[in-house]
Amino acid sequence: MSVNARGCPVVVAAPSGAGKTSLVRALAEIDTRVRLSVSYTTRQARPGEHDGEHYHFIDSARFEALIGDDALVEHALVHGNYYGTGRDKVEEALAAGFDVILEIDWQGARQVRKLWPDALSIFVLPPSKEALLQRLTHRGQDSNAVIARRLANAKAEIEHHAEFDYLLINDDFAHSLADLTAILRAHRQHSSRQTKAHEALIQTLLQE
Repeated sequence: MSVNARGCPVVVAAPSGAGKTSLVRALAEIDTRVRLSVSYTTRQARPGEHDGEHYHFIDSARFEALIGDDALVEHALVHGNYYGTGRDKVEEALAAGFDVILEIDWQGARQVRKLWPDALSIFVLPPSKEALLQRLTHRGQDSNAVIARRLANAKAEIEHHAEFDYLLINDDFAHSLADLTAILRAHRQHSSRQTKAHEALIQTLLQE
């Protein structure tokens, strides 16, 4: 990786239960050029979740203050709670040459594309409705009412899949992880990105 290469924002969106969190965490473990953005949220932590690792858990007043200070790259109201991505940490990682994964919904993806038109976006789908319901139920973390609301909202999320660069069906986890890795690696070789990253090399090769 060129020391002057700027990283790329990578949006990964999906309906709840499609498995995007497991995929991006596995990707970060095998790709040293990837960093995961830790979002802010006003929802309560689930069992096993830790502040600063899975999310920054804050109250509505502080979240609204972040909005007012323009400290968020994107934000949205999802399932009755606020979610948002902090600007400073993402910009810092991008400037250092890391590709930053943002796990956000289609609303946030639109905001990110306006800010960074070169952002890579990937939408993850479950292989079936039955698989989606099974994954949500087997979490054992949400009430029946929450599960029902997430299922109802899944259709609205999926309606926006065509706005994304890539569509990944998460049927077999190993295959899906391999596909996600391949998408990111291919994007890094895009001519526009490689030209910026290796401008000095290209100029040297063009010299008489």
